[in-house]
Amino acid sequence: MSAHISNVRPKADKVLVDIVDYVTKYKIASKVAYETARNCLIDTLGCGLEALEYPACKKLMGPIVPGTVVPNGAKVPGTQFQLDPVQAAFNIGCMIRWLDFNDTWLAAEWGHPSDNLGGILATADWLSRNAVAAGKKPLTMKDVLTGMIKAHEIQGCIALENSFNKVGLDHVVLVKVASTAVVAEMLGLSRDEILNAVSLAWVDGQSLRTYRHSPNTGSRKSWAAGDATSRAVRLALMAKTGEMGYPSVLTAKTWGFYDVLFKGQPFKFQRKYESYVMENVLFKISFPAEFHSQTAVEAAMTLHKELARAGKSVEDIKKITIRTHEACIRIIDKKGPLNNPADRDHCIQYMVAVPLIFGRLTASDYEDNIASDKRIDVLRDKIVCVEDTSFTKDYHDPKKRSIANALTVEFKDGKKMKEVVVEYPIGHARRRKEGIPLLEAKFKTNLARQFPAKQQKTILDISLDQKKLEAMPVNEYVDLYVI
Repeated sequence: MSAHISNVRPKADKVLVDIVDYVTKYKIASKVAYETARNCLIDTLGCGLEALEYPACKKLMGPIVPGTVVPNGAKVPGTQFQLDPVQAAFNIGCMIRWLDFNDTWLAAEWGHPSDNLGGILATADWLSRNAVAAGKKPLTMKDVLTGMIKAHEIQGCIALENSFNKVGLDHVVLVKVASTAVVAEMLGLSRDEILNAVSLAWVDGQSLRTYRHSPNTGSRKSWAAGDATSRAVRLALMAKTGEMGYPSVLTAKTWGFYDVLFKGQPFKFQRKYESYVMENVLFKISFPAEFHSQTAVEAAMTLHKELARAGKSVEDIKKITIRTHEACIRIIDKKGPLNNPADRDHCIQYMVAVPLIFGRLTASDYEDNIASDKRIDVLRDKIVCVEDTSFTKDYHDPKKRSIANALTVEFKDGKKMKEVVVEYPIGHARRRKEGIPLLEAKFKTNLARQFPAKQQKTILDISLDQKKLEAMPVNEYVDLYVI
């Protein structure tokens, strides 16, 4: 006889409940989290402004139907577009991620929590413009910072112990989940409606990582987060209409996320949701490079100067050894032809070769005109990565969270340069005092790419003042960025 399948609707999975209770009940009290969120905001918007200089990014901006303008819609910084919140979220998210220069979180899963700003800012701006039109109070930028802290926390805490890349899924699934929860709360959904929205994010089709890896590396990795955060806004809006959810979306036997996509394993958690992730997030300050290579690039910049002092050139090099951590080898240790900028900014050999040759690494250094320099590929072939298990251990240690790389250069004449070791990159929480002035300088440079001097000053006066920024209506702040 066949056993009957129970059709009793279960209670919501605890993972869903914990996320929803966090976004609806937890009060952020950390001054450090809000200060870091402000720095994260300006850095993230600055990355988007720089990305607008690249035609491949700019062609994706604007409405789906050319010429569409949405009354009281969300505005896209650095442009004249005013769009519905779903498409605005895609635009902003795409800009943010295009150059691989926004913040990073590294753990069992890696990712870029500021990707969530696309959905958060678009929704907050849209709600604020409609509130003003109705004679009501708009949201303030403190609401945006709070949303950022919570989205960072959801994405980052799930990532601490759960590797999506090891089952072939892209980390943008966490952007979609975090953005959905935060945006749904921002939209004023009830607790049950937010549970429905978050379940819809998990039940959605999830992106494969193949566009980040050889032999398929391509530009989707630059707009995947925009796609995820915009999808989050769409799902939250659907839940607002009363669309039903799926309470055991993760745990349902055979058909749930765990069984279908996570090899039957439930998620593990290291800590409760608070404000840990924002407080410890990694900023990409000096180099637009995949974060596992940041310390290697710093070391290469040091070696570039040492080569000059020693009267040596890259042509004299026989071999370069990179002592590194396991995640670096798994993601960006790459041989063979590199077919496009997306391929190059995920190759540690390329990201070390360029600064050794030129003494720099900028976004334009991934373009074809630089990549065609034959010295780069010659030097790439001389670079070997080896794992140092102590580096891997410290990478996962929550008290250290290092991203260490060490470079040793050997010459054809048999001589060897002293190894250069960098454990913590300039954007690490342990180097905040050193890093924030450089982060602000990066923001000023990015503002100057798009705006005249008077507009730059107005944006800076607000953006660098915590109290002024937090008190400012969202729509008024976004208006500062309109071309």
